[in-house]
Amino acid sequence: MSLSRRTMIGLVAAAGLPAWQSAFAQTRVLPLDTPGLDHLDVIVPDVEKTTRFYMGLFRTALHAQPFQGGFRYFVLLGPLPQNRTVGYIAIGDARGRGTYIGHFCTSVREWRRDSAAIFAAMKEQFASAGFGQFPGPGAGAAGVFKDPDGIEIQFLPSPDTLVTAAVPNDLVPGGQGLVTPQRVDHVVLHVSNLERAVDYYRILYGREKSREGNRAIFSFTNGSRLILEGTSYVYGSAQSRIARFGIRVAPFDRATVTAGIATLGGTVVNDAAGALRLRDVDGIELELVS
Repeated sequence: MSLSRRTMIGLVAAAGLPAWQSAFAQTRVLPLDTPGLDHLDVIVPDVEKTTRFYMGLFRTALHAQPFQGGFRYFVLLGPLPQNRTVGYIAIGDARGRGTYIGHFCTSVREWRRDSAAIFAAMKEQFASAGFGQFPGPGAGAAGVFKDPDGIEIQFLPSPDTLVTAAVPNDLVPGGQGLVTPQRVDHVVLHVSNLERAVDYYRILYGREKSREGNRAIFSFTNGSRLILEGTSYVYGSAQSRIARFGIRVAPFDRATVTAGIATLGGTVVNDAAGALRLRDVDGIELELVS
């Protein structure tokens, strides 16, 4: 049996619940109602060089948005429909900040309506769980905030769309890459404390799908995954960060793509069943998942 919103409100009132509990019953916003991962960005010292690599890797179209005297590039992960609903890799200028994967985005249904309530609920639940005072979103990109490890996350309205200011760009001819991208497949986070990180991300996304050893996996309805891995206390691995990302692609010839990656200036790290891991021209790790 399904109850209408009006009927539910009446039942809550008849039960004599306090007003705050009545409001919670009507508008529970956590865990988030999200289809999953939509896009991510990489921060690099030479955006044109990096863009040429990704356009050589992916058989797709390129868009760009004027930004602070230069361009922010968008490598699309599928055809761009009229409503501009498409995944993408954004490539931004580091401006002295180093080279890294900047943020990942999970779009949220009814985000425009519920964003204030979501951030308020996050603040309350994070405090109750012992995560301290949640500072809220930063002053930069909309909907971007940091977890306790400093990893950047973005919430935007679902479905995620390419910004209207981004238009086709001819820095690199489109449709000539090695593999055909389909969507973001996964993002891997290296976290300082796996137990606490799992508790944190459960507040946002609900219970993880699997947990084994030093890894926990959160799965989403669009097929994407958020993977948490506890860091190893060794040089080069102990830093909490977005360690790598995966892009779902159409089936491809391993030998041809491996040779092509080397020609583009990248390096293949591991060729396992179902995924080819590589480093791009900036040393950022990603996986091609087929």
